[in-house]
Amino acid sequence: MMRRIIFLLFIPIFCTTVSAQVAGYQDFELVESIPIETNLDNPDIRNTYEVWLEMINGAKKTLDIEQFYISNQPREPLEDIIQAIEKAAARGVIVRLIADARMSKTYPETIERLGRQKNISTRIIDFGKLSGGILHAKYFIVDNEMVFLGSQNFDWRALKHIHELGVRIRHRDGTQFYQDIFNLDWNLAETNDKANVPKFLSLKKYLSPISIITSSTDTLFLTPTASPVGLIPDTTLWDEPNIVRLIDGAKKELLLQFLGYGTRARDKTEYRVLDEALRRAARRGVQVRLIISDWEKGSSGEAALKGLSLVPNIEVKFSVIPEWSRGYISFARVDHCKYIVADGTSFWLGTSNAEKSYFYTVRNVGIVVKNRRLGELLQRVFIKSWTSPYAEPVTADREYKKRFHGEQKDLKENN
Repeated sequence: MMRRIIFLLFIPIFCTTVSAQVAGYQDFELVESIPIETNLDNPDIRNTYEVWLEMINGAKKTLDIEQFYISNQPREPLEDIIQAIEKAAARGVIVRLIADARMSKTYPETIERLGRQKNISTRIIDFGKLSGGILHAKYFIVDNEMVFLGSQNFDWRALKHIHELGVRIRHRDGTQFYQDIFNLDWNLAETNDKANVPKFLSLKKYLSPISIITSSTDTLFLTPTASPVGLIPDTTLWDEPNIVRLIDGAKKELLLQFLGYGTRARDKTEYRVLDEALRRAARRGVQVRLIISDWEKGSSGEAALKGLSLVPNIEVKFSVIPEWSRGYISFARVDHCKYIVADGTSFWLGTSNAEKSYFYTVRNVGIVVKNRRLGELLQRVFIKSWTSPYAEPVTADREYKKRFHGEQKDLKENN
């Protein structure tokens, strides 16, 4: 009996070790959200809900949250996350929350709810006034030493009805850049006055790449990134050139997945920085594959994707996640991941889509990672989507019907 008890006590420890070895590292892991009723789940990658709860419940001193918006629903998994934030504040954790000015008008309830709690302060940032854009970043920092960033909004749909990818990093140096971005935005959100940018934006150089793991058999280097270019403390960590450098460095294979892709900016100007980088890669023999959500069907981005599909060595597919069996859900049932994998050894993952505004006017964060284990894992995630029944080839001679993702009332108006 005693032997059996000892064996059972060791089972959880053994499982934790195996999971860490397969899915990532103790201090760096990939995290996913999978639309229910799909086959996209990767059993060796932890789900967003579990990781968010673990991080928030483990907060001891501070919790800094910067989110595009918060959209909650009773009896949905995000309610547990909101309650965990409230419990953290109740035990003395100092919580600061920044949300986007436009989206906070659409979803004010949870922000107002949190703002009424002791130890929780909220601010609304208006990037329209600061840079001509929006706050699109999705990240939070625990105790100045651990950060989560990725495509996941604080949205109940992001936990069970949208395909998402993020990363959890526990490393003080690796977190510092994101902490400085948060502090900058926190200060700017107090007045939303562009004239205050020079006052709060302190230019500095960060150690990069940062070594997380260095041994004779394994290495992991990360470079934090952010946008827009005029509102980051170190311009060498701007998303766009770091993404282009990753693409230009690929030798055999490039895998890309985004919600949106476009070569025509919102101001109607042409934007071909990423498009040209992919074409350069294809010309030197790199096999390029893109998955873009069906959000782009019927948009100006569709023409850009059709143009790429004609380039030798480039293949493009739309991701079409089927509707939930119990009914239509607005702004859901979609691939929302944003990442690029080069040769299965390096990748960029972030909160930006592959369009100009996300780099020039919109607040976003990202990360470049060089590590074979994680690169191959993300490569496998891509292949699962690429070969899934939800992937539809893009061809230049086909007409695609726009798929509606908006509110039901908008759907009625459009019919």
